[in-house]
Amino acid sequence: MSDWQNVINENALAEGENIVVDLDGTDVAIFKIEGAFYAIEDICSHDGAEIASGQLQGDEIVCPRHGARFCVKTGAVKAAPAYENISCFPVRIENGTVQVRDDRWD
Repeated sequence: MSDWQNVINENALAEGENIVVDLDGTDVAIFKIEGAFYAIEDICSHDGAEIASGQLQGDEIVCPRHGARFCVKTGAVKAAPAYENISCFPVRIENGTVQVRDDRWD
C-alpha cells in the first residue's frame, strides 16, 4: 500500500484546470471540477500519449491526439478509439493540501 502524497495546495487550481504531478514514477493529472479534485493517470490507453493537455468537457477529457474520451472522475473510457479505462487514484484534502495515493497494488 502506498502512502498519501502531498501534491498541491487546494487553492492552486482554478475551476476546470489541471496539473500533472509525479506519483512514485507515474504521471498523474489532477483536475478540479465543480470544486472537487480528481486524479487519473496521464496516459491515453489508445496509444500511450499524455492526455492532460486535451480539452476538458464537463467531467470528460478529450485526448489531444485522436479524440478518445475518458471520465476524469472514474478513468472510464467514453469514446473510441480507446477501449481500455485509465487508472484513477484516490484524492483527499488534508489541512488545505490535496493528497493522492496509488492504490493499484493494495
